[in-house]
Amino acid sequence: MEELVNKLKECLADTFVLYMKVHGYHWNVIGPDFPQYHEFFADLYEELHGATDDIAEQIRQLDSFAPGSLSRMIELSSIEEADAIPVASKMFTNLIADNETVLGCLVECYEMAEAQKEYGLSNFVQDRITAHKKHHWMLKATAGMKS
Repeated sequence: MEELVNKLKECLADTFVLYMKVHGYHWNVIGPDFPQYHEFFADLYEELHGATDDIAEQIRQLDSFAPGSLSRMIELSSIEEADAIPVASKMFTNLIADNETVLGCLVECYEMAEAQKEYGLSNFVQDRITAHKKHHWMLKATAGMKS
């Protein structure tokens, strides 16, 4: 069970760091498509913010404590922090890659939950996988890339 909880903590951290990156991009995006990108990023970070709370609650339901500091989130995450403000097209490229990282973590977590017959958790994680597949499609479409 400890390995599953640790994987879920990694998924929380990846989601949280992605949330922070998207929020930063929301604040700082510039260019002729600013209104659309600003709104797109707002929708995305709001969904991710809600997901962080839900994932943390899943960790608590497994009788563990959720990481609660920025340093711990960064330590657990596989996603790099955004140090600079890239142009909008690079923002999307970065977010596509980071979203794939979150998806990979969630798939691993799902497989572990299924193997341990934690079906409630696996159903929850499956819903998160579905959400991130939609994010993938929307990020690529907005960036002008074919899925």
